Amino acid sequence: MKTPKIDRRSFVIGTAAVGAGLTLGLKIPFGTSVVRAQDGSPEINVWVVIRPDDTVVVRVARSEMGQGTLTGLAQMVAEELEADWTKVTTEYPTPGQSVARKRPWGNFSTGGSRGIRESNEYVRKGGATARLMLVQAAANAWGVPATECTAANSVITHKPTGRTTTYGKVAEAAAKLTPPAEVTLKDPKEWKIIGKPVKRLDTMTKVTGAQVYGFDLKLPGMLNAAIKECPVFGGKVKSFDADKVKGMPGVKHVVQVGDSAVAVVAETWWEAKKALDAMPITWDEGPNAKVSSATIADTLKEGLDAEQAFVRTNVGDAKGTFAGAAKKVEAVYAYPFQNHAPMEPMNATAKFTADKCEVWVPTQNGEAAFAATLAASGLPADKCEVYKIMVIGGGFGRRGAFHDYVTQAVRIAKQVPGTPVKLLWSREEDMVQGRYHPVMQAKMSGGLDASGNLVGLHMRLSGQSILSAVFPQNLQDGRDNATFQGVDPSGDFTLGYTVPNLLIDHAMRNTHVPPGFWRGVNINQNAIFLECFMDELALAAGQDALEFRRKLMSKHPKHLAVLNAVADRAGWGKPAPQGVHRGLAHMMAFGSYVAACAEVSVTGGDKVKVRRIICATDPGYAVNPAQIERQIAGSFVYGLSAVFMEECTVKNGAIEQTNFNTYDSMKIAQMPKVESIIMPSGGFWGGVGEPTICVAAPAVLNAMARATGKRIRTFPLKNHGYQMV
Repeated sequence: MKTPKIDRRSFVIGTAAVGAGLTLGLKIPFGTSVVRAQDGSPEINVWVVIRPDDTVVVRVARSEMGQGTLTGLAQMVAEELEADWTKVTTEYPTPGQSVARKRPWGNFSTGGSRGIRESNEYVRKGGATARLMLVQAAANAWGVPATECTAANSVITHKPTGRTTTYGKVAEAAAKLTPPAEVTLKDPKEWKIIGKPVKRLDTMTKVTGAQVYGFDLKLPGMLNAAIKECPVFGGKVKSFDADKVKGMPGVKHVVQVGDSAVAVVAETWWEAKKALDAMPITWDEGPNAKVSSATIADTLKEGLDAEQAFVRTNVGDAKGTFAGAAKKVEAVYAYPFQNHAPMEPMNATAKFTADKCEVWVPTQNGEAAFAATLAASGLPADKCEVYKIMVIGGGFGRRGAFHDYVTQAVRIAKQVPGTPVKLLWSREEDMVQGRYHPVMQAKMSGGLDASGNLVGLHMRLSGQSILSAVFPQNLQDGRDNATFQGVDPSGDFTLGYTVPNLLIDHAMRNTHVPPGFWRGVNINQNAIFLECFMDELALAAGQDALEFRRKLMSKHPKHLAVLNAVADRAGWGKPAPQGVHRGLAHMMAFGSYVAACAEVSVTGGDKVKVRRIICATDPGYAVNPAQIERQIAGSFVYGLSAVFMEECTVKNGAIEQTNFNTYDSMKIAQMPKVESIIMPSGGFWGGVGEPTICVAAPAVLNAMARATGKRIRTFPLKNHGYQMV
């Protein structure tokens, strides 16, 4: 079927009208202070546009990738705005507009469960400010004090007379007013939209198929590109024979991209891929071609006993305590590389001319994509623009700090000037060119006194540092504090135990395989290391796993509250059904307190059925409880798939897993029943999308150890013959 021929303006307006949010096209007409959206509607402030039909357009700078941030942020603006929720829609500002206006939307980054918890205050103030301006405009029209007017459901009422008007009728006048210098936010007790399980704003376009993803974006005259980069990280292109494929169907161009990749540009992506597969390419793989999983493991193993390490926590004398302990317990754990493997592979569409570079891209950080565009194009900021595709087909951290695919798309487009080129990675390219969950080992050592009390604990981590590879400027005297997520002494990842003698350190051992922020990041392995070892210590002490933890948690009431909640719901301490075994885990992550209790049965020695997982979370405030429940269940799919099935191995310097046949995920039939306990205690804002992922795996592993009598310490479980059923 031929693509309809439409001009760019028609395309932008049309896609914006159905919610694709590709551009705002803000205009500031000469002689007026009113900023207008593409359709001419007035901007009340940078967060709120009101259309004449009373539609409330909420600007959202963060990215939506299935987690619900779009709806949650809109809820917060609508709450303070006193908007009619049935008339609320959203759109994305572009990073180019943000830069031109001195970044009024703040941070565009969406990751680390920061979308709501780090922007809640200023977006709520945006809604409150717009409400006051709309009320003032109505009061001015009526010639009455604004204090006599109220707003609710997008209607303004003059209380003494009962006169009413709507937001759409006063929006034009409100947009001309000077915003108030200060606004007072609602008390949470007054919330009517925040805290309610309102329907998501992005569901309908997904259900109807109207949603535009980067994968299926079309532009007039667009060509398609497929790419291959050297499979060994750090390698380069040595040579390629473009003449072999230039006569193949649809092929328009064969180009080198940087010093490490080659791309074919064709009329269709399939034609580009077929030609790329047929083209002879010789790689200069360099010294990293000698690296394997075994050599990497040996490097990490050496770090477990190395004298030098970065110390994060040092209380008392943990090592000295072991000498006098009644019992010493040691265990070594290992966690592998893992790929983000989103359903939508990396892609970006770029159009380059000497005067303008435009990029359409699914990204977790519009500003980072914008920066990559500037660097690759060589053009100044006022000649570049990035349009975020409204919904991302999976991010999990891969589309946040890393925009190598944007750089590639722009470099290709520069060699085909004036023509939009959509670069789409194949699944194989997506698998072997990842930014992987860091590989890590841990040596856990604990000392118990004669009464079974934990008197000393040493947690030695050995493995990669994400920050050293991605944000080296964030290292502190060479130390990567993010490595200690979940076992920090303070902050958003606080350790929930008080141990009189405690040492937690990291022997940094970086590899040529690039690490990345993988959903949950370092809490995934740290929760397994710590919470599984706590069960090992409880067993050595001859104590119940829950009671052993409780003794160490008296000074950590919020940690203890979520742990008690899941234990109580599960009936911990009471007999489980025949053949069913329970396991516990808890953690603080991304500012939220989380815990899980898993119920597991193992049959035939190797067939594991995760029957039920109860999860409790205290995120401070729960913006949309329905979305939180879905995020918990979704995070468990990710966490359990990882611990049971997912591992990226290295052979001859390259990642071996190239598709889902060797990098599997849970099936629907394997999904356990998930029960959520949402218990917001107020006073702080924690994350939702990432915190709960880390407790599923250790809770299941602890239940499996009770079921089998065996403790597994290296992952994934498939390597030990275990199968999910």
